[in-house]
Amino acid sequence: QVQLVESGGGLVQAGGSLRLSCAASGDTICISAMGWYRQAPGKEREPVVSITSGGRTYYADSVKGRFTISRHNAKNTVYLQMDSLKPEDTAVYYCNARWEYCVHNGYESDSWGQGTQVTVSS
Repeated sequence: QVQLVESGGGLVQAGGSLRLSCAASGDTICISAMGWYRQAPGKEREPVVSITSGGRTYYADSVKGRFTISRHNAKNTVYLQMDSLKPEDTAVYYCNARWEYCVHNGYESDSWGQGTQVTVSS
């Protein structure tokens, strides 16, 4: 019941920047947190960044100081500003949303975006 649409990936040189967007849509749902995971070749999927509906943020140590997440709650949209990109940031980035029905009924779930490729060249 929740669809996530991602955009903003691409190819950039080391030191460059990209901005990812993720918009969530669904009827009578309330988002508790949104963010991104990433999966690099030969690596497990790892959490990168998240933000709660209250504005609390989480950053993986590997991206602190370089990535910034922001939100537009009214639109259920989050943005990830990625600066000072490194080749090790190369991965498929998957938007994630944890959500529940706004009328609390004990049901909670996660939805995933389609993924967007971020490639950082040396």
